[in-house]
Amino acid sequence: MSKLLITGGAGFIGSNLIEYFLNKKHSIVCLDNFSTGYRHNIEPFLNNPDFTLIEGDIRDLETCKKAVEGADYVLHQAALGSVPRSINDPITSNDVNVSGFLNMLVAARDAGVKRFVYAASSSTYGDSEALPKVEDKIGKPLSPYAITKYVNELYADVFSKTYGMETIGLRYFNVFGRRQNPNGAYAAVIPKFVMQFMQHESPVINGDGQYSRDFTYIDNVIQMNELAMTTKSPEAINTVYNTAYGDRTTLKELVTYLKEFLSEYDPEIANVEVVYGPNRAGDIPHSLASIEKAKIKLDYNPKFSIREGLKEAVSWYWSNLK
Repeated sequence: MSKLLITGGAGFIGSNLIEYFLNKKHSIVCLDNFSTGYRHNIEPFLNNPDFTLIEGDIRDLETCKKAVEGADYVLHQAALGSVPRSINDPITSNDVNVSGFLNMLVAARDAGVKRFVYAASSSTYGDSEALPKVEDKIGKPLSPYAITKYVNELYADVFSKTYGMETIGLRYFNVFGRRQNPNGAYAAVIPKFVMQFMQHESPVINGDGQYSRDFTYIDNVIQMNELAMTTKSPEAINTVYNTAYGDRTTLKELVTYLKEFLSEYDPEIANVEVVYGPNRAGDIPHSLASIEKAKIKLDYNPKFSIREGLKEAVSWYWSNLK
């Protein structure tokens, strides 16, 4: 079995990756500074002899070098997410997402890791109106966050060409599922709406509800990380892939699905009204991924549609947050 470094391992996606790969008997090192991750996400793993926690910051190169010692693969999830957060504080977003990313690339290069798989972002498509989104056709970024994630791709490409590193970027599209935080100013829309419905509060949709997203269940993202880490095809590495389901859902449709599934637990939720507010700065109107490249090069076959994923996610939230 391999030794994996998962940065941002106490976060939503990182902790799910840790759980999956521990169950596959890999040895896991988690690097996290707990700025957006949570200790309760990794508590179940702390007594596992194959799990090591390093509390530290990717903005410190020596910490990155310590974390990557002996690692076969790096799954780099650590970042400051959220478009609004980056608009409010572009400097910190850049420090973490660009300088921290570069530190991890340098540390991984010096340690001789086999492959560096990293979380890229659909925000890279920027103002491109083309649908579906195809990897080699992007627009201009619409937020500081989007800039940082595009810079990650540029650095990874340069390190592949200059130092012979194997890198793969995964452009995540609106990932959701178990352990995603419903609280705080920068909470993602699905857990935030679920929590509000559970409390019989009216969720606020930014805009008229017709904006659409390619919502992607966490298990599809885990599958993509495993495929990116294990592929033996030379044609499949040193590139980026959309990581999505390949279908889009409007915010109005999302609310309808959430009401349907939550009402199975609490019939009163069906009567909770939705409020419409102004559009949010930096938001793109529509997002839909082409997943053909991942299907062809990585044999990607997402198992969970939006409805199937929401049903699983709602069940988890009801059991864990009620």
